[in-house]
Amino acid sequence: MIRKSDELLSIGEVSARTGVAVSAVRYYETLGLVPAVRTAGNMRKFPRHAIRRVTLIQLAVRFGIPLSEVGEVFASLPEGRTPNKKDWAKISTAWNERLEDRKQAIARLQQELTGCIGCGCLSLQTCNLLNPADELGLGGQGARRI
Repeated sequence: MIRKSDELLSIGEVSARTGVAVSAVRYYETLGLVPAVRTAGNMRKFPRHAIRRVTLIQLAVRFGIPLSEVGEVFASLPEGRTPNKKDWAKISTAWNERLEDRKQAIARLQQELTGCIGCGCLSLQTCNLLNPADELGLGGQGARRI
């Protein structure tokens, strides 16, 4: 809920303070991630706490968190105020699990890459990692992976 007594910011001010494009702020508002009210002239005005929400959205994007998940997290937060330290602890716990999964996937990829370099063959005919059982050869001549 946005109170009339709150200082409202224009979309340009939110954009300038967060470093996020105006179009992105507009998109986040359309998705319901950032609250806004409309003026008599149909201009969007944002409460000050929208700055923190946009910043959290940008963190989530950097972490690879889908905007749909960001929306679920934001739905669990109280409206009309800036997320606080307790809120952030709740958010970061869920996101840390996702980041840990991604770290493990990257570690597996690094091991596979190290295996390829150690093997030295890098052959599409014989490499069990890139082309197990010469599956690509079954498709005939020519590039199969580009």
